[in-house]
Amino acid sequence: MSQSSNDQEERLDPNIASRLKKNDQGLVAAVVQQYDSRQVLMVGYMDEEALRRTLTTGRVTFWSRSRQEYWRKGDTSGHVQYVKGVSIDCDGDALLIEVDQVGAACHTGTRSCFEAGGPLPVVQGNRTQAEMNSEEGPSIAERR
Repeated sequence: MSQSSNDQEERLDPNIASRLKKNDQGLVAAVVQQYDSRQVLMVGYMDEEALRRTLTTGRVTFWSRSRQEYWRKGDTSGHVQYVKGVSIDCDGDALLIEVDQVGAACHTGTRSCFEAGGPLPVVQGNRTQAEMNSEEGPSIAERR
C-alpha cells in the first residue's frame, strides 16, 4: 500500500471533517447516550482523530483536555462503550454517540455522570391545550 493511501485511511473522511464546527481547541462536544434506554451517560470531547477512531474501531475515543491525550473509554476501568451509532447535529458543533455501556460511564462509579450532580431547581413550562392541538405550536407572538 502506498504512503498516500495509508495516510488517507488514517484521517477522518474529509466530507465528515468539513461538517464539524470545532471550538478554539479544535474540539467538538460528544454527548454519550445508552442506545436502548436513551439515558444520557456523559459528555466528552473529540477532535477529528478521536472521531475517526470512534467511527472505525467500534469503541469510543475522546480527547482528554486535562491530560492532553487520547483515551478510549474502558481501557483502564473495564467500563467499555461499544458504538451503536454516531450522529452530528445540524450546526456540526455537537455529536451524539449512541453506545452499549458496560458498567459505569462516570469516573465516580455511577452509571451516568448526571447522577452525582443531580437535578437543578427549575420552573417547569407547560403547553396550553391549543398548543398541544396545533401541529405548529405557538405563534412567535404567543411565545413571547
